[in-house]
Amino acid sequence: MQKKNLYRLPAEWEKHEATWIGWPANKEDWPGKFTPIPWVYGEIVRYISREEKVRIIVQSKTHQQKALNVLKSVHANLNNVEFFFLKTDRNWLRDAGPQFVKDDNGNTVVVNFKFNAWAKYNNYKLDTKIPKMISDKLKLRRIVAMHKNKEVVLEGGSIDYNGTGTIITTEECLLDEETQVRNPGFSKKDYEEVFKKYLGATNVIWLGKGIAGDDTHGHVDDITRFVNKNTIVTVIETKANDENYIPLMENRERLEGAKLENGSVPEIVELPMPSTVIFKGQRLPASYANFYISNYAVLVPTFNDPNDRIALRILSELFEDRPVIGIHAVDLVWGLGTLHCLTHEQVL
Repeated sequence: MQKKNLYRLPAEWEKHEATWIGWPANKEDWPGKFTPIPWVYGEIVRYISREEKVRIIVQSKTHQQKALNVLKSVHANLNNVEFFFLKTDRNWLRDAGPQFVKDDNGNTVVVNFKFNAWAKYNNYKLDTKIPKMISDKLKLRRIVAMHKNKEVVLEGGSIDYNGTGTIITTEECLLDEETQVRNPGFSKKDYEEVFKKYLGATNVIWLGKGIAGDDTHGHVDDITRFVNKNTIVTVIETKANDENYIPLMENRERLEGAKLENGSVPEIVELPMPSTVIFKGQRLPASYANFYISNYAVLVPTFNDPNDRIALRILSELFEDRPVIGIHAVDLVWGLGTLHCLTHEQVL
């Protein structure tokens, strides 16, 4: 008799209790461009707070007041805003925050994966305290993800999920043994055991590489996402001379052979890529796939690009139950992440 999964990782489009974010504080994440960033966050909170709580991590009372000043100016629903105090490093909640799973009784459990700043940066020790703070404050049971007697390193942006047992991820991010090594020696089988044990996933779709400019080294939330349990959107680069062209076409080919947890074939919908975004000589990870699904709306990063409206139209046709809204992200992406990277859903 097959053992029942203890936990289930709900899909992002399921009803949220709240969205977690960390109010921007580290100016080094947006060097020389920090001033507009709190206003972008304000716009994000304005929409999300219409139909769910927004739980915001702040550094201090002064930091809280700065956030409040912005949120009042943009007319966010302050009745749906809650502040939590914790000194943090960078505040990319998708990756440093926990995974909120459901147990067999429908209770929310906090799964604490280890965070090591994408195996790239050294300022992350404060961010590792985020899952425990959340579990303590909300009185939620917390489990530390372990495999082979080691804590498992995993960022939320490295996986996408349909809530019924399938996870999408990339080999570049999780299996790399040279550049940004998360879990030395881990194989696909190791990850698949971890995903099943802690996230209830019985099926994993492995893609190849992520997009150019992504300092996480291959996060899937910049390339390929579920929009419902049977439908996947994936970004495509049409310019053959662009460095994203071949990796994204190869991912598209892999999806042709993909199966869902029940053996069915997913519907694949292509999203365009915006034109290359370069700032101070650096290519940035601009992608429409980094959208966030909130209770009220789907928030999509836009880049002052002709493809903005094409991406918004495609996603609007896929999400018929809530509006699809563009959020200007040209400044935000200088921090090497956009809407999905900075948010983390806590499903009801």
